[in-house]
Amino acid sequence: MNPQPEPQPLPRDQLAKAAPESALLLGAGRAILLQLAHPQIGRAIAEHSDFASNPLSRLLHTLGYIYALSNGTAEQQRTIIDYVDEAHRPVHGTRDKTTGAPAYSALDPRLQLWVAATLFDSARVIGAQVLPAWDKNASAELYLQYARLGDALQMPTDFWPRSEARFNDYFAGITADLQVTEQIRTLADELFAGSRAPWWIRVALPLMRDVTIAQLPPPVREQFGYELTRKVELRNRMMVRAAWAASRVLPKAIRHLPMKLMLRHVDRMAASVAPRSQPSS
Repeated sequence: MNPQPEPQPLPRDQLAKAAPESALLLGAGRAILLQLAHPQIGRAIAEHSDFASNPLSRLLHTLGYIYALSNGTAEQQRTIIDYVDEAHRPVHGTRDKTTGAPAYSALDPRLQLWVAATLFDSARVIGAQVLPAWDKNASAELYLQYARLGDALQMPTDFWPRSEARFNDYFAGITADLQVTEQIRTLADELFAGSRAPWWIRVALPLMRDVTIAQLPPPVREQFGYELTRKVELRNRMMVRAAWAASRVLPKAIRHLPMKLMLRHVDRMAASVAPRSQPSS
């Protein structure tokens, strides 16, 4: 495996401006469930992670990854990339001859492409509803810049569809092949139960669940066994309206607070491994 070049500080582009907006967190559950529904990714998560016992860990590391790649320093970017690479390296499995479950590897660029795709699609779905600056021009530029999230996962640059129209075809094709097993439904339930999460996160999870149900593509929602009830629709509408208002009224310091907290977490990750890299005396 060729060593990756050191990341460089990024310019203030559309991704750097949009990613810190906390209103986009409304799409986090949607992105995770779309990843879980991919047969290979779902199996990898089920067999090689602590998702069942600590489901919010994937969310936190995903947020750290997005924030570092969009707005972090070169050191923060390297920290999170090294962490993801180390976590992905042992994640692989052969085809299950009994169930027919496909082989997988976390280093497979096709799977990395889908992860990046779920992040972009969820951001644009939510962003178009809640962010004042989200328009067709911003979306087009953002689309090209979201390839950065896949590139840092060692996905070849040319894997990212060249235009948003081609991306839409790709996304529709993969969505049609998603498969939600009973095991994956259980993992989704664990995510929204948040048994190990702080109380203030657990309080918000029922609302997050309803927003996720409402925002999922209908075929995927049906595979998970969710129903778009009137209650779910009302809660989703309430949360979208609240996020719409907050993105226009709240000062940037508050809207960007989750990003600041997650980048501090990335700094703590770097500090925890730094002593290991020091030469012994």
